Amino acid sequence: MKILCLHSDFIEWEPKKKAMKDAEEIEKKLYRAEETLVVFSSVEKNDEGKEKSIIEKTVNEIIKVYDQVKATSVVVYPYVHLSTTPSNPKTALKVLVGIEKSLADRKLKVYRAPFGWYKMFNVKCKGHPLSELSRSIVIDEAEKASKKEEEVETYDIKHLLREISKTRLDRENLKENDHRILGQRMDLFSFSETAPGMVFWHDKGWKICNELIKFWREEHRKAGYQEISTPLVLDKKLWQISGHWEKYRENIFLSNYEDREFAVKPMNCPGGILVYKSRPRSYRDLPLRVGELGIVHRQELSGVLTGLFRVVKFTQDDAHIYCTEEQLESEISAIIEMVDMFYRKFGFSYDVELSTRPEKRIGSDKIWDKAEKVLDNVLKKRKMKFKLNKGDGAFYGPKIDFHIKDSLGRTWQCATIQLDFSMPERFELTYTGEDNSPHRPAMLHRTVYGAMERFIGILLEHLNGNLPVWLSPVQVKVMSFTDRNIKATKKIHERLLSEGILSEIDIDNNTVDYKVRDAELQKIPYMIVIGDKEEEKGTIALRKRGDRKVEFGVKLDDFVKKVRKEIENRT
Repeated sequence: MKILCLHSDFIEWEPKKKAMKDAEEIEKKLYRAEETLVVFSSVEKNDEGKEKSIIEKTVNEIIKVYDQVKATSVVVYPYVHLSTTPSNPKTALKVLVGIEKSLADRKLKVYRAPFGWYKMFNVKCKGHPLSELSRSIVIDEAEKASKKEEEVETYDIKHLLREISKTRLDRENLKENDHRILGQRMDLFSFSETAPGMVFWHDKGWKICNELIKFWREEHRKAGYQEISTPLVLDKKLWQISGHWEKYRENIFLSNYEDREFAVKPMNCPGGILVYKSRPRSYRDLPLRVGELGIVHRQELSGVLTGLFRVVKFTQDDAHIYCTEEQLESEISAIIEMVDMFYRKFGFSYDVELSTRPEKRIGSDKIWDKAEKVLDNVLKKRKMKFKLNKGDGAFYGPKIDFHIKDSLGRTWQCATIQLDFSMPERFELTYTGEDNSPHRPAMLHRTVYGAMERFIGILLEHLNGNLPVWLSPVQVKVMSFTDRNIKATKKIHERLLSEGILSEIDIDNNTVDYKVRDAELQKIPYMIVIGDKEEEKGTIALRKRGDRKVEFGVKLDDFVKKVRKEIENRT
């Protein structure tokens, strides 16, 4: 059994047509539930014959989440796509009806979307950390056959190889500018069933990632940030102190080592806090700005994984600022300026939201009053338009979220600034003040890109793969007109590489039109063709991406100077 719980402002659904002959009879109209816990559910093959136990265990999990988020109702929504091994329809309906009845018996207000129908649905999910929680419900897991130590495991290598073979990308429901199609066409990344929701970066995609990281590092050094790296696996105790264990345990990968329970980090902040605590701090050290391009893992159901947009393993461009309360407003303002600079660089406009205290939170109301007032003051002093998003702050503090708008009119929440007085308290962080007494620092959590993988996916679709020269994994394609021109083509290619320009060469026995078309599909910014006339005159024929016009008689030195300037200025 797989479930995905969404704490939602509302969900609307409307049955459109029957997906199976024996679908339930139901009135075809628009249904709506508000302030509800939506439970997308998929009954699996392994659940057959265990219906009673599955219902009981699933209901307990739903109740647990329901109590955490303090929803007012539950919507049980059949969603077969969460599983790759769904049960037969008869079992699925029996389980879903059983869950509905059991929840109703516990005096919960419960709705169930119809089984066996194609449905339209519209859901507004809350933005706080408890808004999306996935669960895998398994019965008799411990009954899996155990083997004696002396037994030798046997397996069919060819069968295993077939099982892990790369799944073909289903393009049927994807638009041409979908980042998954662009990624395949431009040879940027791939996915494998051996690591669901984890990106296999190819050379060209990794170049994009590294160039974004290089830009991030340069700007953060200028702004006075230190860069650190913390372990991927940390003792369970750390996550209990931070509060993540209670809120995220079901989404954390766990491991055991020498009878100790460890967690693969879902967040970077607790590791960074240990760096702060590694030595005594003085008021002279503050503000202390510490950045980390940290790799994190979060358990997600396979049905919700979507290319680069929703992954299990990703890199967050986290930074944490430790400062005095007097320094908070200037530090927050500086972060806003950095976010604005980054987004303007990529051509994104954005909207701002101020998210306040959620119902489930840590820290006193007095602390929350103070934190919310600081963020509100900064936005108002900067005369920024912002929307108040009540109840959607992080469990440890209020936040300012930046929602970027792409060329397709979609909005994405990437950058965030979160003000936290609670974790410094929990971890007993201190600094020595001018009065030589211990004081508690305030803590700012912030990202600019958010998740690197997701940002790259957004950027690819925003630009339809037409990345600026400085971000392009191949900046110039050099092509020979005929076999006679191969030697001269190689020479120009080598010159470009020596100048630090990412060049590829095409000296295959194809027509120039074919070579240009291939370069256009790969979204390469510049194409150079070398024919007899170019060899004779010592010039190049130049074509820009998306432009049918060819510029003849261009001097190579002038072209190199132009491209190097574009790369250096990141234009």
